[in-house]
Amino acid sequence: MTTIGVLALQGDVREHLHALERVGVEAVGVRRLAELEAVDGLVIPGGESTTIDKLLRIFDLYEPLKASLADGLPVLGTCAGMIMLASDIIGGIEGQQTLGAIPMTVRRNAFGRQVDSSEVELTWRPDGSTMHATFIRAPWVESFSDDVEVLAVDEAHGDRTVAVRHGNAIATSFHPEVVAPGTTPDDRVHALLVDIVQGR
Repeated sequence: MTTIGVLALQGDVREHLHALERVGVEAVGVRRLAELEAVDGLVIPGGESTTIDKLLRIFDLYEPLKASLADGLPVLGTCAGMIMLASDIIGGIEGQQTLGAIPMTVRRNAFGRQVDSSEVELTWRPDGSTMHATFIRAPWVESFSDDVEVLAVDEAHGDRTVAVRHGNAIATSFHPEVVAPGTTPDDRVHALLVDIVQGR
């Protein structure tokens, strides 16, 4: 059975595990090298990118994870996870490192503070349908290389790029694991990750 890990150092770990289970894969938390080496794909959840960076190094996961991503490990990064996957950051703190899996520049906390969190309707470009998206202190993509595919743009905030794909790596500014009250789960982002893993 396909096994996808969720980096369980900070963030919406439980919600991502539930989303992965809904799309039919085994989902496990990842905190150790042996757990990372046992998964077919990985989710890097939201949280605080500077803290995730520090914890990856404390747990001796930074270099192995960076190498795995360079070797093609399928990955989904959401919110802070998007920052971690970027090659460059605007607004990062001194010494902050990323994993460099997607050749793009992201602006940290671009949508403002926690009180500026919002929910908007996006067009999910892979199938042209509407997607409800929740932004919480989110980044956005400032620029990217020509081989990065845009998956969604936030038209409500100046056509900002908020979801991209580069090879086996997906990144979203928003939180696809969040289920809005009174709605059914929308697991298309997690399903795309599963498709990439199973097609690898």
